[in-house]
Amino acid sequence: MNEIEEEVSRRRSFAIISHPDAGKTTLTEKLLLYGGAIHVAGQVSARKRQRQAASDWMALERERGISITSTVLQFPYEGYTLNLLDTPGHQDFGEDTYRTLLAADSAVMLIDAAKGVEPQTKKLFAICRERGIPLFTFMNKLDRPSRDPLELLDELESVLGIGAYPMNWPLGSGDAFRGVYDRELRELHVFERSAHGATRATERVVDAGDEAVLQQLADESTLAQFRDGLALLDGAGASFDRDAMLRGEVTPVFFGSAVTNFGVRPFLDRFVTMAPPPGPRSRVAPGDDEFTGFVFKIQANMDPRHRDRIAFVRVCSGKFERDMTVRNARSGKEVRLSRAMRLFADERASIDTAYAGDVVGLANPGVFAIGDALYDGAPVDFGPIPSFEPEHFALVRSTDTASYKSFGKGIAQLREEGAVQVFYPYGSTRTEPILAVVGELQFEVAKYRLEEEYNAKTVFDRMPLSLARRVAGDPARIASAQMPSNARLVEDWDGQPVGLFESEWSLRLAQEWNPQLQFVAFSSVAEEVVPK
Repeated sequence: MNEIEEEVSRRRSFAIISHPDAGKTTLTEKLLLYGGAIHVAGQVSARKRQRQAASDWMALERERGISITSTVLQFPYEGYTLNLLDTPGHQDFGEDTYRTLLAADSAVMLIDAAKGVEPQTKKLFAICRERGIPLFTFMNKLDRPSRDPLELLDELESVLGIGAYPMNWPLGSGDAFRGVYDRELRELHVFERSAHGATRATERVVDAGDEAVLQQLADESTLAQFRDGLALLDGAGASFDRDAMLRGEVTPVFFGSAVTNFGVRPFLDRFVTMAPPPGPRSRVAPGDDEFTGFVFKIQANMDPRHRDRIAFVRVCSGKFERDMTVRNARSGKEVRLSRAMRLFADERASIDTAYAGDVVGLANPGVFAIGDALYDGAPVDFGPIPSFEPEHFALVRSTDTASYKSFGKGIAQLREEGAVQVFYPYGSTRTEPILAVVGELQFEVAKYRLEEEYNAKTVFDRMPLSLARRVAGDPARIASAQMPSNARLVEDWDGQPVGLFESEWSLRLAQEWNPQLQFVAFSSVAEEVVPK
């Protein structure tokens, strides 16, 4: 095994997905705590707290207590290098989550044990299944009254259609939650709470067969449920099939409580040994000598002191080295990668080398775009990263002519990030843009960022539109197209024609009036796997 192959074997690049409020940011913080990347965990909450979550770096995230943008966090653990991709849970930011999942080799699906599988969980699971991403499941919030563990396992299989194999089993829930039983090692891990869960929980391993010890830990009802559950699982005689997990057919299930740290370390210990290292992408093997990678995210103004733009590059093969020269497949131009950094939320540090599975931040003076493939040998193509079809539209104008230049810069950078899509009236002077988004909350974020990061006061006038279609045909016929009164003919940032419609009815009317034109749905894999 050469240097590159050895480094790749130690990489674990994974995303965390969940329905909002399932505890995703809290679990992220606790993984960082046990990985030694932070020393005190800070919970995200809408209430003001002295500590803030390292993974939520944007000011609006801390104000609202939600994750708005995806974040990359790299940290070492037990000889492995973990690249944790923290994703937004809210459905309005699903496009950012989808792009981030493209950079992951596996995913942790977090489920609230009191609620089970929720709507956003189903959508994100569908994306993982379509992408063939192996899934680990963490049943969270056992420190609160929870549903029966067997019922939760059955729901995974009946609702999501994936086999569920419990790697451990909880002893109690709510105030009676005492620990988890490792089914392979046959050990009961008992935990003691730390102050606010900010530091590692005190943990001891006891003999689950020692009745005297068990009687001290839980009441008879809790013990009976614990024993009955284990008896049913052992009686089924099923064994864990890792190959089935890698095919996405089975998910290993862990129980715990991120807020109290119960079960976090046992989960992390098993995860690093079970999760797959980086695999081939587009027929490119991760251990190849030639460097390849692709841009899956662009973010501006992560550090207010620099006001720069960072391109997030997932390394797919070879060895990244500072100052190396690569070629951008889209532009065909050579680019020297001199300003490269390791990312940890909004913090950054210079990086000299990186390997497949790692995410490298590159200063972006406008030479990179989402989906760009980079290589230093034979040309590669990792395929396009699709855009979601927008469903909400607003006419945006700057209220201060003196800040119009900053307003234009802000609109351009938000579009570059993929946070919004930008349209203008077809064939007209570009003054007031129409912003289009997948979820309404993105408008709030766009307005906030334009004002806070670009000092551009704006007014958003919502438009009664809900559909967008690309328009294909003869340019002269497009320019003279007859559109319903409740529809708009616009052009995107690149000048390509797009029709915006109030409803399916107005779309059908436009098709009848312009039979020589085609109104084509936005090309997005996500549209096929994420139900509206």
